[in-house]
Amino acid sequence: MDEKTARAELARLAARIAEADRAYHTDDAPVIDDATYDALRRRNEAIEARFPALKRPDSPSEKVGGTIAEGFSKVEHEQRMLSLSNAFEDEEITEFVERVRKYLGLARDAELAFTAEPKIDGLSLSLRYEKGVLVTAATRGDGSVGENVTANARTIQGLPQKLSGAPDLLEVRGEVYMRHDDFAELNRTQLAQGKKPFANPRNAAAGSLRQLDAEITRARPLAFFAYGWGSLSEPLADTQMGAIERLAALGFETNPLTRRLSTPEDLLAHYHRIEEDRATLGYDIDGVVYKVDDLELQRRLGFRSTTPRWALAHKFPAELAWTRLEGIDIQVGRTGALSPVARLRPVTVGGVVVANATLHNEDYIAGRDSRGEEIREGKDIRIGDRVQVYRAGDVIPKIADVDLAARPDGAEPYVFPDTCPECGSEAIREEGDAVRRCTGGLICPAQAVERLRHFVSRAAFDIEGLGARQVEALYRDEWIAEPADIFRLRARYGSGPRQLKNREGWGEKSAANLLNAIDERRRIPLNRLIFALGIRHVGENAANLLARHYGTWEAFAQAMDAAAEGTDAPAWQALNDIDGVGEVMATSLVTTLQQDRERASIERLVAELEVEAVAAPDPGDSVVAGKTVVFTGKLERMTRAEAKSRAEALGAKVAGSVSARTDYLVAGPGAGSKATKAAELGVEVLDEDAWLTLTGGL
Repeated sequence: MDEKTARAELARLAARIAEADRAYHTDDAPVIDDATYDALRRRNEAIEARFPALKRPDSPSEKVGGTIAEGFSKVEHEQRMLSLSNAFEDEEITEFVERVRKYLGLARDAELAFTAEPKIDGLSLSLRYEKGVLVTAATRGDGSVGENVTANARTIQGLPQKLSGAPDLLEVRGEVYMRHDDFAELNRTQLAQGKKPFANPRNAAAGSLRQLDAEITRARPLAFFAYGWGSLSEPLADTQMGAIERLAALGFETNPLTRRLSTPEDLLAHYHRIEEDRATLGYDIDGVVYKVDDLELQRRLGFRSTTPRWALAHKFPAELAWTRLEGIDIQVGRTGALSPVARLRPVTVGGVVVANATLHNEDYIAGRDSRGEEIREGKDIRIGDRVQVYRAGDVIPKIADVDLAARPDGAEPYVFPDTCPECGSEAIREEGDAVRRCTGGLICPAQAVERLRHFVSRAAFDIEGLGARQVEALYRDEWIAEPADIFRLRARYGSGPRQLKNREGWGEKSAANLLNAIDERRRIPLNRLIFALGIRHVGENAANLLARHYGTWEAFAQAMDAAAEGTDAPAWQALNDIDGVGEVMATSLVTTLQQDRERASIERLVAELEVEAVAAPDPGDSVVAGKTVVFTGKLERMTRAEAKSRAEALGAKVAGSVSARTDYLVAGPGAGSKATKAAELGVEVLDEDAWLTLTGGL
């Protein structure tokens, strides 16, 4: 894989994973199975490891969870609720243990214990107790902000409302789930009432906890396993196992299969015992979680951007089944991407009936790329084929294999459409891009609706009362066609014979509330505006970077115009030099803002808004906040990984090479060429002691 192909693949993966995250975490309606999702993330991580310079600002490896669903108030987590790194092979567990030892500088014979517990397939929940009383319950959300589900959590049978002997502040974290027998009874009730049954216990648990009416939750048989904690006024124990035992003593249900173990062989043996007994547990699990037992060692190991270094999830293999491929449908996304979906003869896989599967793109279907070379995971897939599908707890699976011996006579290779099924516009595939895209832009109804949905999403304009369904209805009835039209609703439909309040499902109060909510969003920070525009390759992180760099909308727009003068233009170079942007994103930004129809639509929108300038971040008390630091040579008082973590925690940016933008080079013995280059560029060089003095020590 060359860099051009890698860029395109990382862009495809970021889009597919973001879509899957939204469907799974926000909508409780997964569109791909766990195994497919895990494979996408592993492929993303592998490409990033091979091409670290191509890592995208909106990389899936930097994100946790999903967005907040409409209808819930927000709860900001004092300590982020992170996800876990995944492993799939036994060899990876040995590597994990060795990696922990190396990070901590432990000898092979030094004691190092872990806990191993089943990984519950449910919904993460945080419970905050103050002076022993439950005051707040929140979902994980995006890791930083979750949904306030306190009223619903109080209805969970067996979940303590008051604690005796607990710290004054105790945030308990765990998993809400549904037992198999309760799930079966719930689906029997659903069917008896003429309602749609739930696909699996995880969806049932997540959907039940996230009801706007707590009485509906009360009628659902939910359960809760405690496995961790967040904010504390005093420690629960010195070890992970001790803390879990303390939670059990306080009245929380903890998993009885949790063990304290010392070697990779012991961890794997426990994993395989749980795997063998999986079907008899009475609740869904999808793996085993290993955690370093000593909490002081956990503190030293710390965190990556989205996962702890001291924990690992060892996932179970996926389940398989055979069925027939009856057709291939093409869906058009917000960016115009034509996404093929397999229509399957319904088949039961792991207790769930599935009828669709992702087919990724035309190369995946053909099994070869545009040059005719075989591609990773690609299959020669034809309508009528007998195909093997798999899932690992969710609804839409992936095609794992094709039975060529059972291929029907006359089955022809699938011909991917070169026109958009929604608007008839030409669908083209750019060089190096795995995806074919509609060129219809604003005239394509599929793109228009998706772009409007994106515009009002939580991370964008987040207009109270204007969700995806309302946007679709207003677009369908030709009340809005572009984002600027949202801010013209009051002028157009606030009075007169055709009023918003007279629409079906609306009234005077709801219409007034929406129009007021729209007016409240006329003042918007620059970063949210840039993200809301839905420019390809520009996610939340990238929008934040651009907003901090340019400060105002006027400066941003002028810079994009200047960058369009050519790759030799200073503005183009400056755009590419922003750490985290790069050529692909820069090209997308400039191209979008130079499209006449797109630019005119954006300018009409900006005319309706007051765009807030974004100030540079406050460096706080840290003397290295905002500085770029490079570490080289052997550090003696801590490992280099610990030093990097410490620097990032203080607000510094850690780089791998010395450049004119480097502020400090921290050099241990054996610094070599980096020290030489630092001297040439006039970069300040510090030894380890000077660095610790500067940053306040360990």
